[in-house]
Amino acid sequence: MADGLLKDSVAIVTGGSKGIGHAVVAAFLREGARVHYFSRTKAEDHAELEALAASGGGVVAWTACDVADEKGVEAAVDAVAAAEGRIDVVVNNAGITRDNLVFRMSLDDWDTVVRTNLTSAFLVSRTAARHMIKKRSGSIINVSSVVGIMGNGGQTNYSASKAGLIGFTKSLAREVSARKVRVNAVAPGYIDTAMTEAIPEEAKAKLAAAIPLGRTGSPEEVAKAVLFLASDLASYVTGEVLKVDGGLAMRGYASIAKPATKPLRGFVDPQEQGHGPWNRGAE
Repeated sequence: MADGLLKDSVAIVTGGSKGIGHAVVAAFLREGARVHYFSRTKAEDHAELEALAASGGGVVAWTACDVADEKGVEAAVDAVAAAEGRIDVVVNNAGITRDNLVFRMSLDDWDTVVRTNLTSAFLVSRTAARHMIKKRSGSIINVSSVVGIMGNGGQTNYSASKAGLIGFTKSLAREVSARKVRVNAVAPGYIDTAMTEAIPEEAKAKLAAAIPLGRTGSPEEVAKAVLFLASDLASYVTGEVLKVDGGLAMRGYASIAKPATKPLRGFVDPQEQGHGPWNRGAE
């Protein structure tokens, strides 16, 4: 078979056991990458990922890791570099939500979301970048959200963390570009996963109607954008934020998201735990 876009590239994907992260792992394996995914739990279909890796000429390995723990992250990233000899790609995808209106939100809810969604990207990138700059090569992709661009009621913590990822992306890109390391972000919109099944059909219809392309997206479509940024196809791209949202951010959702006294569950943007539809699927 022809060599894939990431043939023999060593990649780390956080939150890779399900949703968008899982789709990224699978996409990378199809392109021949050696993928190490960090998550609290192993993917339910890990055996299938191993078969996919074998068919694509790659490797898949799981590391149990709390990406908000500084020492644990350093140990996990350094272990990959020691085992593989290098790190070529990092995808910071892990994320959680704890939604509430700001005057009802606890400090713990704020801190936990920011630490998991934003600080984890700093921790993983800091350690990985040390290895990348030595090799004068590498690509870091941060999974942000259109909510980080547009905001969303009931998600001040989540929106702030995702907006922070965009600023982090652009600043880090400036810091490491001289060492030939690229840093970019993707900003998914409404991504359809099994977690969105609990959303009422009427709310789903309104959401789809607000999207210029007239439909929701899939984790695989986000993964293709991440694959592009990770590969040499994007060799002249750094410091950019690629929206994968069907055009939603250019239109906004003000027409369907009315001010409310409590969070609109049809508009929340969690990545991990199934509390709403936006870019569902980080771990």
